Amino acid sequence: MRDYQVKTIRALDRGLEVLDYLHRSRNASLHDLYLATGLPKATLTRIIATLEARGLIWQRLADGAFMASHTYQPRPPQVNDENFLVEVASPILERLCQKVNWPSILAVPRLDHMAVIETNSPRSYFSHIPLGPIGFRVNMLRSATGRAYLAFCNQAEREAVLQRLRSSSEPGNYLARSPETVDALLEETRSTGYGVRADDFGGHYNQTRRESNDGRNSIAVPIWAGDEVVAVVNLTWMHTVASVDQIVKNHLAELSKAAREISVRLLAHDQ
Repeated sequence: MRDYQVKTIRALDRGLEVLDYLHRSRNASLHDLYLATGLPKATLTRIIATLEARGLIWQRLADGAFMASHTYQPRPPQVNDENFLVEVASPILERLCQKVNWPSILAVPRLDHMAVIETNSPRSYFSHIPLGPIGFRVNMLRSATGRAYLAFCNQAEREAVLQRLRSSSEPGNYLARSPETVDALLEETRSTGYGVRADDFGGHYNQTRRESNDGRNSIAVPIWAGDEVVAVVNLTWMHTVASVDQIVKNHLAELSKAAREISVRLLAHDQ
């Protein structure tokens, strides 16, 4: 290494230290960065603001965690990389909740359920409706999100998921053992273009709405990457405030537009 006989730039060194930690840890809060680097939080805040302005890092909506941008990763981002998916989707989800007020989740399949990987709930006008948290298990056949995924994913994937659900001992998966019911509800989902909750689903994976009721309803649409469904985005509201038909009439177009925009951006980065 060449000896330049000059002082290094301390501010730049600090910024690179923060960026390096985010690459290694994948995500971190301001306090995590403080503990890892020992830098004052005021200094860290300035560094974060600078890195974010340059597109080197971004902030997840669900919990405020900072993450290194995939734009500057050593390998090109892949559409099935969930952190990349969240990075692409987050600003679109933020604009969506500004337009419709009600919050949304972004979810991906996990063998026999859907898992929340992002939510704009903290930025929603109705932020008192907390969604998530990250990793929250969503019932596949009773939720709007799960139905949207199963209805539009490829047949081989759908059959594999349904087989797992049929073999499950969890009471919340009872619908899987009624093939005609499943076929009908998935056909209806494909016909309308969106998933909707089962009448008895109150948000709890296994319990009925009578046993556990979050007071909400949801619709959901798939996010495509080419001919593959990679995720689902929903819209959630208090069911006493509006019917499914009212939400569909007023907000389905914006929800579908957000899903298409995420799809377009995923494919643009993948080319």
